[in-house]
Amino acid sequence: MTFWAYMLHCRGGAFYVGHTDNLERRISEYESGSIAGFTADRLPVSLVWSEVFQTRDDALATERRIKGWGRAKKLALIRGDWNAIKCLAKKKGGPSTSSGQSG
Repeated sequence: MTFWAYMLHCRGGAFYVGHTDNLERRISEYESGSIAGFTADRLPVSLVWSEVFQTRDDALATERRIKGWGRAKKLALIRGDWNAIKCLAKKKGGPSTSSGQSG
């Protein structure tokens, strides 16, 4: 089975990060407003980043890591700018990200 970590851009400029085992279905649910909560109040949403994982644990760990990032680091991830991500991680005193894959 395949799993994804993903990031949505929401109305107002907010980002939402999650994980799923069916990315197409999940995005469709967000776009239709059928998932109550944060995204339903900030439609429309658009998928701006996703990455494939072999296990749910890996996807969830990535979701949690990205949720802790600031806006600049999330924007660097969307651009695929790994040098900026490493630089921003050093500025915060945290570990740098070693994975360069995006899906």
